[in-house]
Amino acid sequence: MTFSFTVLGSSAAVAANDRNLSAHLLNANERFHLIDCGEGTQFQLRKFHLSIMRIKHIYISHLHGDHFFGLVGLLNTMHLLGRSEELTVHGPPQLREIIEIQLEASQTRLKYPVHFNLLCSDGYRLILEEERLEVHSFPLKHSIPAWGFIFREKNPPRKVPVARSLAYCSDTVYDESIVPWISDARLLYHEATFASAMEQVAAEKFHATAAQAAIIALKAGVAKLIVGHFSARYEDVQPLLDEARVIFPETYAAEEGERIEL
Repeated sequence: MTFSFTVLGSSAAVAANDRNLSAHLLNANERFHLIDCGEGTQFQLRKFHLSIMRIKHIYISHLHGDHFFGLVGLLNTMHLLGRSEELTVHGPPQLREIIEIQLEASQTRLKYPVHFNLLCSDGYRLILEEERLEVHSFPLKHSIPAWGFIFREKNPPRKVPVARSLAYCSDTVYDESIVPWISDARLLYHEATFASAMEQVAAEKFHATAAQAAIIALKAGVAKLIVGHFSARYEDVQPLLDEARVIFPETYAAEEGERIEL
């Protein structure tokens, strides 16, 4: 059964260097989960032949534009394509009002129900439980309220020797307090906005370096690390990857369109 993670956008703040804004897709046994939805996400989904209509859940980590400005456009496209199946959006408390204002201003009444599951910042919380998957949220330390997510497979098929899991940590300063929540994930996605030479800048902007992401991966005992959310200042991200691999060899740079099978 499928459990795969596809990178749709790997740039921080602005689209640059042929990199798009934050968005990722988890295919968990043919149920699609979209994680963050920066501007242009729907174009990336089409480019990589991923069905918009198969998305069941959307998770917005925080309300910086590069992580959610594509959401209302995606919702409207689903509406125009005749979606009737319900959709659940998990995100910060203000998200529902933001989306409702945009839909009201454009006099758009969606043809399908959208349910908002508003996140709480008080620790590790179960936000979705299905027969084959459970999802938890946990707070991250950023300049505004932000959340990470961990997706864990339940009742894996007999052919899968190890239960599969994905931990997703978007914008965050280096923070070891998240380690217990993401411990032993098969795949960790962690932001790596800057190289180590800009560690002080990273801290001031509540971001992490690639090396810091690698330290978190090492402490959490994950199997593989994907680093992304790269600053536009880096046309070539190989130096960031090299820094991370010194600490955690199983580190890979987010490449758009790449599908990682777990």
